[in-house]
Amino acid sequence: MSYNWLAEYCLNVIMDKRLARKTLDQKLSKLPSISEMSKPHKGWIKAVRESIGMTTSQLSKRLGVTQARVSVMEKAEVNESLTLASLKKAAEAMNCALVYHFVPHQTLEEMVQAKAKEKALRILRSVDQTMALEDQSSNKELLLEELEEITRRLIEERIKEIWNEES
Repeated sequence: MSYNWLAEYCLNVIMDKRLARKTLDQKLSKLPSISEMSKPHKGWIKAVRESIGMTTSQLSKRLGVTQARVSVMEKAEVNESLTLASLKKAAEAMNCALVYHFVPHQTLEEMVQAKAKEKALRILRSVDQTMALEDQSSNKELLLEELEEITRRLIEERIKEIWNEES
């Protein structure tokens, strides 16, 4: 009885992680591409401020800072050293919202699959080398099946291990 409960619990954990990746992938897929939303070369603060016809003096009054501080903020944004809190305040002062998110280069599911397969390949290579030393040949079809099985098990049972850097 306790084994069934444990097996069901483990399956739920696996499904929860998979569902979380799938849900987040769906949300991320609705975002514009990186190239479509790249930061303007002069930064968002200056680009928006200028496009709505607001001066640095006007923005400084809305922010409660000096005009020189607005110029420093604009430069810091371009140099990527402005804090998110300051960027948010500047956005709100210009009736905008700051949207902050990561844009993965591939889906999270693809990322996990690729990393798990990479780890599975390392495992299989070490096993294959040992078998070669013992003069046992590997069947390519069996190796491919084993690669898929190890990949699946890594994702389902030991997903955190796929992110360990090999030395």
